[in-house]
Amino acid sequence: MSDTPTGHRRWKTLVDKVDTVELRTDAPHSARMYDYYLGGKDNFPADREGAEQAIAVFPTLRDAARENRAFLVRAIRYLAGEVGIRQFLDIGTGIPTSPNLHEVAQGIAPDARVVYADNDPIVLAHARALLTSTPEGRTVYLDADVRNVDQILAAPALRDTLDLTRPVALSLLAVLPFVEGDAPYTIVRNFLDALPAGSYLVLSHGTADLDPNAQRIETSYRERGLECQFRSRAEVERLFDGLTLVDPGVQVIHRWRPDGTADHLSDAEICGYCGVGRK
Repeated sequence: MSDTPTGHRRWKTLVDKVDTVELRTDAPHSARMYDYYLGGKDNFPADREGAEQAIAVFPTLRDAARENRAFLVRAIRYLAGEVGIRQFLDIGTGIPTSPNLHEVAQGIAPDARVVYADNDPIVLAHARALLTSTPEGRTVYLDADVRNVDQILAAPALRDTLDLTRPVALSLLAVLPFVEGDAPYTIVRNFLDALPAGSYLVLSHGTADLDPNAQRIETSYRERGLECQFRSRAEVERLFDGLTLVDPGVQVIHRWRPDGTADHLSDAEICGYCGVGRK
């Protein structure tokens, strides 16, 4: 969090929204490091130190984070505007950074309903304070880990917000690299099994395919006690098994339906894949 008096007052206002938190400020957290990459102030010295270590080994990490956010905006505009999706489940939300998913979706469809989930107390504080819905729609937040699929799907707040007999867009943006091994495939499959036909998966994932130096990001995270595993294009495509990929398929993040704002960036500078698939 910002060390200024204004920052401290803002933090106190936010934590007043939380009944009980176990906030570890002495160890980095991936959500707060991501906030730092985006230029946010809701991070602590340990987060900034960890983020700067990662930036030192991969200097365009900030660009990659910004393009990941831009992909979110393009994908949600497509789903809400062109497809007509009105229900969204965003796992690994991170600290709110405008435009947030619900702002994009409800800007197109005010009646859109959004469930956010993350497992960091500072994200919980911000979400409860800042992720406010339109009167016509609804926005709620769950304190849950992406690995706890059953807990998320059974949460009363989710069941009260989403109708799981109707299509849902499941968003997993830059969260599965922090789940090592083959667990991401089971996580995605279990979520999608609970969603009806016509639902969508929106996913982004880091890779070292495009620049081997990106592998050093994994090392820098692990040295800070954080899980991190980048995956190849084939491994990312496998996460979409059984789905129909929306054109243009799995792409480097800034090349999925580009709007021209990132033409100056190379694939090697972004080092991430993304895609949208339909069940």
